[in-house]
Amino acid sequence: MAVIQHEEQVHVQEQPELTLGEAADQLARSLPGHRVEILQGRLTVTPPADGTHALALSWLSEEFGARARKTGLRLVQGVGLWLPTGPDDYAIPDLSVVEADFRDHHAMKNCYATHVFRMVVEVTSTNWADDLGPKVEDYAQAGIPVYVVADRKHDQVLLCTDPRGGEYKNKKHHKRGTSFTVPDVVGVEMELSVDRLLGGDED
Repeated sequence: MAVIQHEEQVHVQEQPELTLGEAADQLARSLPGHRVEILQGRLTVTPPADGTHALALSWLSEEFGARARKTGLRLVQGVGLWLPTGPDDYAIPDLSVVEADFRDHHAMKNCYATHVFRMVVEVTSTNWADDLGPKVEDYAQAGIPVYVVADRKHDQVLLCTDPRGGEYKNKKHHKRGTSFTVPDVVGVEMELSVDRLLGGDED
């Protein structure tokens, strides 16, 4: 018996390759609640934070926010920062102290120009290596005057100041049971408790 084979031609339309920025936008839409960033040309995705992380930011917002406003500054969460480290690079710090008119300095997407940022704060989650590695370099290259990392992985707070030549010239670790003064360059007078930064509202 003869077997007749039929060949079907299937026309598949090739999808254009996504740019890094387009891939980031697509991920952000498909993963609501996740933080999508591009650090040094690398796409990173961070899942939603846990309760302790949220409490640390809430405490800082309540205690620090009112003082910042009195000095003509604003305290904002999740506002994008356009980075000079690559054509698509941007970060979304957990919390930032910015100039009051920061909205007049929109760069791209939902990111703002680096010069409106006085201080950025990160509370480490599963992406702790990014906060202690690439972001230290990126924020220094962006000229952010002060970078604070509540490093829950190592149970300490890292304070980075004096960005020059693409790096922070001063890096100091603060242990539990201590506090430190917000650097003058930020423009807000306040002592920050290491325990509160690491544990939220726990005394």
